Amino acid sequence: MSKVVLITGTSTGLGISLAVQAARAGHRVYATMRNLDKKGSLEAAATEAGVSLEVLQLDVQDTTSVNAAVDTIISEEGRIDTLINNAGAGFVRTTEQASEDDIDWVMDVNFMGVVRCTKAVMPHMRKARSGHIITISSVGGLVGQPFNEIYCAAKFAVEGYSEALACYVTPNFGINFTTVEPGGIQSEFANNVLKHVQDTGGMLEDEYLPILQKYIGGAENRQSGQDIYQTADEVAAVVMKCMDAETPPIRARTSKWGEDFTRFKTELDPTGEKQQAAVIEQFLS
Repeated sequence: MSKVVLITGTSTGLGISLAVQAARAGHRVYATMRNLDKKGSLEAAATEAGVSLEVLQLDVQDTTSVNAAVDTIISEEGRIDTLINNAGAGFVRTTEQASEDDIDWVMDVNFMGVVRCTKAVMPHMRKARSGHIITISSVGGLVGQPFNEIYCAAKFAVEGYSEALACYVTPNFGINFTTVEPGGIQSEFANNVLKHVQDTGGMLEDEYLPILQKYIGGAENRQSGQDIYQTADEVAAVVMKCMDAETPPIRARTSKWGEDFTRFKTELDPTGEKQQAAVIEQFLS
């Protein structure tokens, strides 16, 4: 069945792949981005794929913008079946080096942006007693990693937020929640992270520098490893499977590498369904 799908962050990388694959599957896609001047790559990809989609302005950091986009879709379609929270930004900096403005920005884009969009669509999904909210998290939402503590904190927050909603909203109102947890993606994401480091002072000359250099060097080596880094299309295909599932998972990794990397935290309950059942039994039975 054709769905009305709202996707955030579709100006580059994974967002473009998600929009094109959803449109190719026959869904009515509203692809959104903060700056519509950057829609050229999306439109070119859609033309090449032979699909049509609607492009809207939506800034996940602006509640007015989020609500306006959702209102537009509801006015035109009468419903939103699926929200894909894709917009996000990486951040590599130690806690000591990060300014409070840096930290606020990372949390606002990666966590509060998800909350704003989820909050905007939920009344309409609740009224319909159906819907699916998919959030692009990360293996960094399950496992803390060096120099990524602020980013990981935001993704851990996303995981807890979605998991908590799933334990009572899903059984009572039919709205499903899924966090998708990629490892590395071959896209502009990593380059944007390194650019942000340079734009905010570069690698600082302190005791962390040799450790950071080791991390950056390892990242460059890992980027050439086929088992770690996936294409945006490969990750988007996993998202499409989650969207089409009759009973969507609460969480899903996108590669064997991701499964192996997070196994100490996921082996007993890969999809999160056992934990959800235990929470419902404990608090809502």
